[in-house]
Amino acid sequence: MTATLGSRTIRKNPRKQISKIILKKVVPPAVALIIFLVIWQILCLNPNFKLPGPIETFSETWDPFIIHPFFDNGESDKGLGWQILNSLGRVGLGFSLAAIVGIFLGILIGANKLLYTAVDPIFQVLRTVPPLAWLPISLAAFQQANPSAIFVIFITSIWPILINTTVGVQQIPQDYINVARVLRLKGPKYFLKIVFPATVPYIFTGLRIGIGLSWLAIVAAEMLVGGVGIGSFIWDAYNTTTETNLSEIILALVYVGLVGLMLDRLVDFVASKVVPEEQK
Repeated sequence: MTATLGSRTIRKNPRKQISKIILKKVVPPAVALIIFLVIWQILCLNPNFKLPGPIETFSETWDPFIIHPFFDNGESDKGLGWQILNSLGRVGLGFSLAAIVGIFLGILIGANKLLYTAVDPIFQVLRTVPPLAWLPISLAAFQQANPSAIFVIFITSIWPILINTTVGVQQIPQDYINVARVLRLKGPKYFLKIVFPATVPYIFTGLRIGIGLSWLAIVAAEMLVGGVGIGSFIWDAYNTTTETNLSEIILALVYVGLVGLMLDRLVDFVASKVVPEEQK
C-alpha cells in the first residue's frame, strides 16, 4: 500500500497498521477483562462469598455446556446453543413485527400533525409500562406461552422504533419538501425519494435501541413462561440451586451478554451500509 506526496512515495506497512489496531482495540479490553477476572477470583477466596470463581465456573461448565452446546436430551434438557437459538427465534419474530409496524405507524403519524397530537400522549404512557407488566395480559389474550413471549417482545421494542421514526419524519428539511412539490412527487415516489432517505438515520437509531430492549425482555419473559429458552434455562437452574447450577447461571449470563452485543453490532453494521455517509 503506497501514498504519493509530491515527488515522495510513502509506503504504509500493513503490519504496523494491524499492530496499531490491536494495541488500540484489542489490548485495552483484554487487560480490563483479565483485571475483572482476577478481582472476581480473589473475592472468591473469602469463604463467605458464595459465588463460584471464574476457574471453578469454567471447569464445572466445560462439559457439556461449553464443548457440547447443542446436546439434546429431550424436552427442556438442551444445551445452551439450543436455548439461545430458541430465544433468538422469538426475538427475531417479535422484533421484525415491531420494526414493520413501528416504521409504518411512525411515518404515518409523523406526517400528520393532528394524528400526532392525538396519539402522542397515549404512546408516552404505554412506552413507560415495564415489559413484564404486559405478560399477564398477553397470557390472558393468547392462552399460550410462546405467543405471549413474542407479544412482550413486540410491545417492548416497538416504542423506540415508532417514536424515532416519527421524529425523523418531523425533522425532514423544508427544502426537501419544497423540492418534492416542485417535482410533484407523491405516494411511493415521495416516500422513496424524500421520506426514507431523510429518516433512515432516525429509523436505525430506533432499531438499535429496540433490538437491545427485545433481548432484555425475552430473557425476563422466558423466566415466567417456561419452555426452551435462555431465560427459562436460567430460572430452572436457579430453582434447583447448587454450586454447579450457579456456574451454569453465570455461563448463561455471559452468553446472554455476548449475544446482546452481537445483535447490537449487527444492526449497527446494517446501518453503516444503509445510512448515507453525510447523514451519519
